[in-house]
Amino acid sequence: MSSIPADKLDRMIERWQSVQDALNRGAANQQAFAKLSKEFSDLSPVVAAIEELRRTEQEQADLAAMAGDAGGDREMRQMAEEELAAIKPRLADMEHQLKLLLLPKDAADAGSAILEIRAGTGGDEAALFAADLFRMYSRYAELKGWKVDIISISENDLGGYKEIVASVSGSGVFAKLKFESGVHRVQRVPATEASGRIHTSAATVAVLPEAEDVDIDIKQEDIRIDRMRAGGAGGQHVNKTESAIRVTHLPTGIVVVSAEKSQHQNLRLAMAVLRSRLFEAERNRVDSERAAARKDQVGSGDRSQRIRTYNFPQGRVTDHRINLTLHKLPQVLEGDLDELIDALITDHQASLLADLG
Repeated sequence: MSSIPADKLDRMIERWQSVQDALNRGAANQQAFAKLSKEFSDLSPVVAAIEELRRTEQEQADLAAMAGDAGGDREMRQMAEEELAAIKPRLADMEHQLKLLLLPKDAADAGSAILEIRAGTGGDEAALFAADLFRMYSRYAELKGWKVDIISISENDLGGYKEIVASVSGSGVFAKLKFESGVHRVQRVPATEASGRIHTSAATVAVLPEAEDVDIDIKQEDIRIDRMRAGGAGGQHVNKTESAIRVTHLPTGIVVVSAEKSQHQNLRLAMAVLRSRLFEAERNRVDSERAAARKDQVGSGDRSQRIRTYNFPQGRVTDHRINLTLHKLPQVLEGDLDELIDALITDHQASLLADLG
């Protein structure tokens, strides 16, 4: 029998049936209908897994009875024993998959994300590495069918990024990218290094859930919108039109600037970032442990506070949180991140399962 309490599984099925009945009757309004539809969608694979597990458990019980029937046909008993041996690993796998489905869900996992990359220790080389990281994530997003919109960018004269903020839109973006937050370290010979010495530089990555309008209600009187000419460091790379938008959230003092070509696009992107930052602040307020963990991960951009190292001379990438090293640096930088990201997700799931246990 399953190690998951039967009454817990029964309650899941009962809730699924209750939600289905409520949908059939018709919700009071569109918002209530959307909420019920999402819950039904989330519960359906869980209920399907429970039913499959219980069917297989019944099959196991029938086979056990057949194998234990001393008065029965010997060939039938032998066949039942063979099938029993085959069904045990299937049941173990089904139960494991069901436990994964029952793990607490991060409500933001299904949605889009805001990606922020900033150069840390290392000057121009750190800025060039930040640009490499952004290109890596852009390629990964392209492979996943996601859309990337640059919100703001500050370049140096070598084409590196002192800072870049982008929206990554698609299904399940945050679930895949959230473990990328932290300090990324690079070891390589910089293009500006004449003596051929290997340098170590760093860039910080922060991945925030992109809040929808329904998540954060921003009152018009709480924001100030300034239209301005883009300026600052960067020389020829900086947009010189009057289309730049600066949005200030007065209660919190959060300021967001978007300086792309379209003023309308800038306002939309700036508001998306503001919503995400307010949403993240609220998530942090109610979950101080998560906030502390995120701060520890990103740190100050110092080389010593790293989650991952990209070693060019050896062609390897090492994720220090899970002690995983891959000798395929060129492929990773071209967006081949699935092996790294899947390993991080699996490790996180294992931790949650251990906590439940």
